[in-house]
Amino acid sequence: MPFTYSPEYREMVLTQVRAGRLASELASELEACEATIHRWIAQDKIDSGETDGVSTIERAELTAAQARIRELEAELAATRLASELFNKGRVVRPKEIYPIVAELGEAGHGLKASCGLLRVSPSGFFEWKFAAPTNRSIRRALLSDLIIKIWHESRQTYGKRRMVAELADAHGMVVNHKLVRSIMRQHAISGLPKRKRYKRSDSNRYTSEDLVKRQFNRDRPNQLWMTDITEHPTREGRLYCCAILDAWSRKVVGWSIDKQANTAMVNTAIAMAINQRCPANGALIHTDHGPQYTSWAFSQNVRSSGLVQSLGTVGDAFDNAVVESFWGSMQIELLNRKSWDTRIELSAAMVDWIEAFYNRRRRHSSLGYISPNEYEHRHQQPKAA
Repeated sequence: MPFTYSPEYREMVLTQVRAGRLASELASELEACEATIHRWIAQDKIDSGETDGVSTIERAELTAAQARIRELEAELAATRLASELFNKGRVVRPKEIYPIVAELGEAGHGLKASCGLLRVSPSGFFEWKFAAPTNRSIRRALLSDLIIKIWHESRQTYGKRRMVAELADAHGMVVNHKLVRSIMRQHAISGLPKRKRYKRSDSNRYTSEDLVKRQFNRDRPNQLWMTDITEHPTREGRLYCCAILDAWSRKVVGWSIDKQANTAMVNTAIAMAINQRCPANGALIHTDHGPQYTSWAFSQNVRSSGLVQSLGTVGDAFDNAVVESFWGSMQIELLNRKSWDTRIELSAAMVDWIEAFYNRRRRHSSLGYISPNEYEHRHQQPKAA
């Protein structure tokens, strides 16, 4: 730490210099630094007006102004950081303010001064800062790491409900949804927003060919399949996808992707579903009135496979709500998250989302927050002896 001379000592040296003593003599006699004495002499000439420069009084005023600027900057930073805490009528506990004090300290502001600005005890802050972590804080930190990992593994799609289900089912941890929501908010992670819901309209009457009538629940596999087509743009043009879902497990049992939405595409999806599931005669396949599903080739394919076709009301998405919900999830969790350059890139992403994520990993709310594959595994029918 550098040695500091008192103002009285400095004035005594300058008095002797004014009386004709040399700086070198005084430095030798007083065992002081000669350069310091020369600096005092130069400053004394500025203060007396003999030479130009910043006087001692002006230098003190400048130092005081700079200190006041730093103080005001600290107050402004504290106000900005604490503005969200101090809402109307809200009582803020000191431990909620301590992180703000720590952030101000990291920004270069004094910790004790920051405590004074925010009206918290410095001793309380330092006790909080250096205290050993509690069991509760350790558990929250571990949960935070696990939740972030699960969120990334879900392709950044899981919200708090699926997160709670994943923690309980895959990791054996029963966690309150409020704690999960708090941790997700702390780390600025969230599930993808749902599509806008439109008001249900029953103005369209059921047709005589509707054999489902919006009763989608089934107690066994391959009783009811539902199918529809969606499209999505790429820079090369539109790409179409046909999917077939089993109403029992919501699993995609057949799919087909093509650059044209024609009957051949839906027949390919039907063939895939039949090869994988081998349905019994009389199983229903529910479609809309699209030209692909009302064509002669599709009807012949359905009949020859032993399936029975059901057609929903024209122009009413609620008659095929399960598939519409599936498309909505794909739009939110995959299609709308980026712009697609080529049809090949988009088709590969669709296949990966359906087979690797939706069927195997994605937790479905209507299935008790387990995946379609897991649901079928848990509820598979016992084989006859």
